[in-house]
Amino acid sequence: MKLHFTKMHGLGNDFVVFDGVRQAIALTPEQCRRIADRHFGVGCDQILLVEKSTRDDVDFRYRIFNADGGEVEQCGNGARCFVRFVHDKGLTDKPAIRVETASGVIEPRLLDSGLVKVNMGVPRFAPGEIPFVANAEALTYPLEVGQHRIEIAVVSMGNPHAVLRVNDLDSAPVDILGAAIESHRRFPQRVNAGFMQVLTPHDIRLRVYERGAGETLACGTGACAAAVAGIRQDWLQSPVSVHTRGGDLVIEWAGPGHAVLMTGPAETVFEGELELT
Repeated sequence: MKLHFTKMHGLGNDFVVFDGVRQAIALTPEQCRRIADRHFGVGCDQILLVEKSTRDDVDFRYRIFNADGGEVEQCGNGARCFVRFVHDKGLTDKPAIRVETASGVIEPRLLDSGLVKVNMGVPRFAPGEIPFVANAEALTYPLEVGQHRIEIAVVSMGNPHAVLRVNDLDSAPVDILGAAIESHRRFPQRVNAGFMQVLTPHDIRLRVYERGAGETLACGTGACAAAVAGIRQDWLQSPVSVHTRGGDLVIEWAGPGHAVLMTGPAETVFEGELELT
């Protein structure tokens, strides 16, 4: 089966995007792993599938598969690429669209500047909604990781995030500690682990070890989760500029009960065709 694809990225967080509106696509976990492989496939952090909506009140359906083949609920950088893709492919001419995801509806908007602003929805903090094993909701939780005892905030942006504040991001053991947090027994569905260094009340640096993908150059939902966690603990004030290894995002959050707004770029790298067996 031959499939046309588009390679895109949001701040270096890269995607293989398929048009499932004009062609029928059903991907197995093995096929996803093969596509994502950087040596034997196209190479990407995630695979994005654009599909027809199953609801009358939304424009498209959005499915996300990690490099390990697992389907996940949400991807912020992918959401920006999504709206760029459907515009570039002539699937819509609306600057703002409503998109159905596994975790709810998001609303990305293509701005005149070329940047994309996404309403990422209201963050959730109840442990059962992350999911995270805890007796009660709190701003932060102690977590034992090997010989270490760390303090984390937990946030759901439609997908689970653990946020850890560090003094020096460059020396933070993101690979080792991130992998241990991702698979910690208190996160039944695993978790994205964010390492945040606060620079000013409006600026942070961030690295994220993503569930099923490892450390990526940027993570949109991770940026949202880190900004929200920092605002809740009075370290940060909205808007927050999030500096990742791939570039910058701006996150706005007015507080509990309000949606998180994320603004950043989305770029097309190349088009191609691949044979799937």
